[in-house]
Amino acid sequence: MVSYSYSSSNLLSSFVLCVVLVANAFQWFTSDATSTLMVDGSPNSGRPIPNTFLGAFFEEINHAGAGGLWAELVSNRGFEAGRGSGSPSSIYPWRVIGNESLISVSTDLTSCFERNKMALRMEVFCNGPKSCPPAGVGVSNPGYWGMNIEKGKKYKLVMYVKVKASGPVDLQVSLTGSVHRVNMASIISFSVMTDNNILKWIKLEGILESKATNHNSNLQITTTTRAILWLDQVSLMPLDTYKGHGFRMDLFKMVADLKPKFLRFPGGCFVEGYYLKNGFKWKNTIGAWEQRPGHYGDVWKYWTDDGFGFFEMLQLAEDLGALPIWVFNNGMSIGEEVNMSALSPFIQDALDGIEFAKGSPSSKWGSVRASMGHPEPFDFRFVAVGNENCFPHHEVHYQEKYFKFYDAIKRAYPEIRIISNCDGSKTPLNHPADLFDFHIYPNNSMDMFSKYSVFDKTSRSGPKVFVSEYAVVKDDARNGTLLAALAEAAFLIGLERNSDIVHMVCYAPLFINKNGRYSWIPDAIAFNSHESYGTPSYWVQQLFSESSGAIYLKSTLQTSSNSIVASAIGYRSSQDSKTYLRVKVVNFGSEIEKLRITINGLSSNVQQSRSTKTVLTSSNKMDENSFSQPNKVVPRKSALENASNNMVVSISPYSVTSFDLLVV
Repeated sequence: MVSYSYSSSNLLSSFVLCVVLVANAFQWFTSDATSTLMVDGSPNSGRPIPNTFLGAFFEEINHAGAGGLWAELVSNRGFEAGRGSGSPSSIYPWRVIGNESLISVSTDLTSCFERNKMALRMEVFCNGPKSCPPAGVGVSNPGYWGMNIEKGKKYKLVMYVKVKASGPVDLQVSLTGSVHRVNMASIISFSVMTDNNILKWIKLEGILESKATNHNSNLQITTTTRAILWLDQVSLMPLDTYKGHGFRMDLFKMVADLKPKFLRFPGGCFVEGYYLKNGFKWKNTIGAWEQRPGHYGDVWKYWTDDGFGFFEMLQLAEDLGALPIWVFNNGMSIGEEVNMSALSPFIQDALDGIEFAKGSPSSKWGSVRASMGHPEPFDFRFVAVGNENCFPHHEVHYQEKYFKFYDAIKRAYPEIRIISNCDGSKTPLNHPADLFDFHIYPNNSMDMFSKYSVFDKTSRSGPKVFVSEYAVVKDDARNGTLLAALAEAAFLIGLERNSDIVHMVCYAPLFINKNGRYSWIPDAIAFNSHESYGTPSYWVQQLFSESSGAIYLKSTLQTSSNSIVASAIGYRSSQDSKTYLRVKVVNFGSEIEKLRITINGLSSNVQQSRSTKTVLTSSNKMDENSFSQPNKVVPRKSALENASNNMVVSISPYSVTSFDLLVV
């Protein structure tokens, strides 16, 4: 019989307690139970799990933001895509509408916006209904693999136009289906003309109200007037985003349902870039969206207009009720780094970013934040110095830069908690830090299952642990399997057990647009233009959503099985404000396991009413969710009819089960 102790109490006392409990449990083992979990529920016997325990990690990967959470429907709205990729600017995915012999489309550097000079030049050769097609000629944009347009909803159009013509130029803006150009919404008509032969950019705005639903629509801009027209910064946003902040409602809700206590952003490798010029530069992502230059993410290989920028990420964290964790560029990318003599601008950039987030509205960068509609400082407490830069043979390079950032930030903002990239799980760090990053991506599920004890021997005297990226990948995981999720659940149980040192954990990546070229699988949330679903790994995270701020209870698992991992917490439910004891059990084996759960020390008995059992399992351990079967592997909740302080339960093969026992 193997005993896994989940407490750090005195060895002799533990031994005596185990002897007594094993003696008392002998009769239970002879009555079907093959394993026993003994939980100490007595007052003040447990320890608090940090309030920040479970969070979320947003990175611009897999079109998570552009074409995803950020609800902008127009792709390449500024005609800048391609810059930074080694290719000239491209109008893709815009395309010509109508007879191409009647229109010429190109780009030039005539925009009115200094930081993104590219504009679309459209020369129309036909004039009027006799020579132009009835619907006119022009350009259309399909968004990110089709715009989701829904009946009765409204969409705000903004675009900038300049014309050269002998008289008024008619412009029609419409939403059409992908087939036969069927009109999906009210048409907006504009009449634009040159002012005394002086070419001027003008801003046009309007509301398109949909009269039908089509998940694969296009935005279309046409004319029947001979003229030269320039277009730039063409935007179409749904009016029903979360609080009007620009976040797609269904995707925001899925993240919110995880109850994240922190939000790490914006990466990940997206922060670094393969080359520094293509890293995330926060100052280029704030202010008016029209003025943002956008950039090419050369790691994940796509362009983003950066409408979802530094400010929006801070706003997202606030809307989620989560603390923002900003990962900034420390002068190192995947392929290059700056010399120490050139580090000062990066240090100042980090200090300026902190001032933008939490500075007074009268400060230089705090005033910019205030001008964007948020005069109050964000609740900003954490920064991470780079991402995955402290790897073998580069530790010295990273650390000499790290010290410069650490000293500068602590001088200016001593309250800010600083996260190091260097791994202190086996050997203590040789430099100061408040937390250290730990990333883990095992190639198979059994490896992840075995990692539930990875922090058992980590020093308790050093910085706390931030498990900022974890997931099973490759064959066992595929697009997100039950087997991978169960291994991750066991890993999370181990992190709960070590939550005296592990203060934060988040899965990666968060999102994937299934229409795009997959940069990384699996992911927590999959979506297209109008649908979304959680992978099994997403549902595992939901089972741990009450762990932040809960009480970790001492427990001992006695079992002859090497496939069982279990833990117990006490928590106050966010739904009914009542006190529950939650026992989570992972069965990583192919046989049903009988488990006796014994709870001692409670001031009252477990109440059968409202006590429940929630099980995540499926008929095949390699099952996945999909758009056609989004609920194939989801938690199933039922009443727990035999709920008591002493009960025998069946744990299904390849499952994670949460027993929520009402205590008060």
